[in-house]
Amino acid sequence: MRIVCLGGGPAGLYFAILMKKANPAHEVTVIERNAADNTFGWGIVFSDKTMDGFRQADEQVVREIEANFRHWDDIEVHFKGRKITSGGHGFCGIARMKLLEIFQRRAAELGVKMVFEQEFDDPDEYAKKYDLVVGADGVFSVTRGKHEAHFNPRIDVRKCRFIWLGTKKKLDAFTFAFKQTEWGWFNLHAYRFSEEWSTFIVETPEDTWLKAGIDKFEPEQSVAFCQTLFADLLDGHELISNARHLRGSAVWLKFNRVLCERWYKDNIVLIGDAAHTAHFAIGSGTKLAMEDAIALAGVLNSAEGTVPQRLARYQAEREVEALKLQSAARNRMTWFEDIERYVHLEPEQLAFSLLTASQRVGHDNLKLRDAPYVNGYDAWFAQRCGLPGKPLPPMFTPFKLRGMTLCNRVAVSPMCMYSADEGMPGEFHFQHYTARALGGAGLVFTEMTGVSPQARITPGCAGIWTDAQASAWKRIVDFVHAGSGAKMALQIGHAGRKGSTERAWEGIDQPLASGNWELLAPSPLPYIPGVSQIPREMTRADMDAVKADFVAATRRAQAAGFDMIELHAAHGYLMSAFLSPLANQRTDEYGGSVENRCRFPLEVFRAMRAAWPEDRPMSVRISAHDWAPGGNMPDDAAQIASAFKQAGADIVHVSSGQVVKDEQPVYGRMFQVPFSDQIRNEVRVPTIAVGNIYEADHVNTIIAAGRADLCALARPHLSDAAWTLHAAAQLGYHEANWPKQYASAKLQLEHNLGRAGQLAMTA
Repeated sequence: MRIVCLGGGPAGLYFAILMKKANPAHEVTVIERNAADNTFGWGIVFSDKTMDGFRQADEQVVREIEANFRHWDDIEVHFKGRKITSGGHGFCGIARMKLLEIFQRRAAELGVKMVFEQEFDDPDEYAKKYDLVVGADGVFSVTRGKHEAHFNPRIDVRKCRFIWLGTKKKLDAFTFAFKQTEWGWFNLHAYRFSEEWSTFIVETPEDTWLKAGIDKFEPEQSVAFCQTLFADLLDGHELISNARHLRGSAVWLKFNRVLCERWYKDNIVLIGDAAHTAHFAIGSGTKLAMEDAIALAGVLNSAEGTVPQRLARYQAEREVEALKLQSAARNRMTWFEDIERYVHLEPEQLAFSLLTASQRVGHDNLKLRDAPYVNGYDAWFAQRCGLPGKPLPPMFTPFKLRGMTLCNRVAVSPMCMYSADEGMPGEFHFQHYTARALGGAGLVFTEMTGVSPQARITPGCAGIWTDAQASAWKRIVDFVHAGSGAKMALQIGHAGRKGSTERAWEGIDQPLASGNWELLAPSPLPYIPGVSQIPREMTRADMDAVKADFVAATRRAQAAGFDMIELHAAHGYLMSAFLSPLANQRTDEYGGSVENRCRFPLEVFRAMRAAWPEDRPMSVRISAHDWAPGGNMPDDAAQIASAFKQAGADIVHVSSGQVVKDEQPVYGRMFQVPFSDQIRNEVRVPTIAVGNIYEADHVNTIIAAGRADLCALARPHLSDAAWTLHAAAQLGYHEANWPKQYASAKLQLEHNLGRAGQLAMTA
């Protein structure tokens, strides 16, 4: 093949090396607009795991990198006069210029033609002369720009400013530091990449940058400002900029998050930052680029299919991994962007929150890397929860709300069972809820329980509009209190426009074939246009009647002995429909602004609070993201949560979606946890996190990092009623509250798990 790489950075050079190594007959040319010894940036970071992958592709390059890199294991977090150290992370740093020298030398050995200081404007001209054109020309790619409509890059310019500096201060760890100024907070990302030099990246939200007047600084002033700000870490060493060609505030950059819908067009293909970017907070931009090169070389040398067909395989292979890394980088990036959300945390917890911010590294992984650090943190966290300072899994620490104390942080999510007869909870409900309470969960939620016959989603939904129903619930609650350590929470709600439908297994969200009841909603909008029943717009009299139903249900919940009550204001049901602009199009005082849309749900909540005992907590469940244009976003949810906090909510149950049928949620592990994180740390209200949380490690990480106070698991509890007890045994936590009748099962499970662990270690 005749190949040209437009761009002589790590992506283009490494790809050229791999192609020539695979087949010396390939004719490979690299064109770079800059001089061979001209580069922006200082150091590059790789993990030990990344280096192992590169080793398989070209051992010689890896040997040269290893001969020139600086290796370290520790991460240090400096915050409020404290230094928190975590080890075992396994990173290596190398000067960007040294890496390019290694690549240039190896490429020359293999016969790659390299042309420097040559501009390229039109990739199509090269496409006529070469079999393949590789756009390796970075975040501001000319190659991508020529066919922007085809590649369809989604470019998100982020809200922080950063400056990339160097220093001869020899840092011994990957160093993060945070400094408060009169204008706001500044973050530091720093690491040593050679015997003499360390990278020093200073970052701050743009509004802080503007308040400090840095937009009017010349480069020397910016360097001096950063040098003064982090003088305690520099020990008299200077900061130096190598962006000598830039003037004014141009030395402060904004990160461009790029992801292309398509990575190739005919015989033109994008790799590295031209196709996707990953924020430096996770140190993966060059890693991604080099892994792109490995994958692209692999499919091109497979000789299967035409060039476009092989390029399609390349994108399919790399896109998933790029998305995963980009998602992790985004999580870490937004953590730094929103640093003022976390500065109220104590240094120990802020450091743990930072270390796990990507959601790729959790409590278990940190413990593998540095058990003494995690054990120390767990002991500190337990002590904060009022326990003796000995390490135990954070999910098994107690949690107190008003007069209710939970024995652990695991909750059974509210899950509709559609198995009631005229709203009456029966034997199925007794077995379902008591089994999960005996299974070790600290808090068991009921399904959404209707406050009236018209409040149900389906004819099979449970209710609490009669004293007989309350008595049936009391039987369940009394057993849970007598036979387990769990507490019971009643979630009450009104289906609104989503009511009068078939049971889930008979046709979810489909209207009943017969026996429908009238629906109420803030606006006369059907849930599924053309399919769902059209609801009646509520009058003030309707609101009064519904509020009275909620108050009556609250009083019955007290009589039934529930420990907590929750108002369901999520998932598009009546209260949620008032909160969302997609379902609430009223023009009176109950529609329009967030404040107006909150008015009726808050009115109901306050009336419930007045009827509920003072020593028992109340929660509210909200949808923090409507996942549809024009709907509520996380910032709106924070405002809504704040209003409920002021109305007396003790904890906010943070879910998302199901408000409109044409939503487009972005699923993934723990995908809704960031919404809980924002509300907890901005509004300063306890939260319950939900959403694809299914491992004990997820729960431990979320709780330990302060992203939520409780974790509610749904499907894991459907498949395993004793999920919490099994998690305790797997974690080696022997003090979980097993029913005394099951003591022998506990011992056998712990023995079997211990034996399996020993066998795994000797295998």
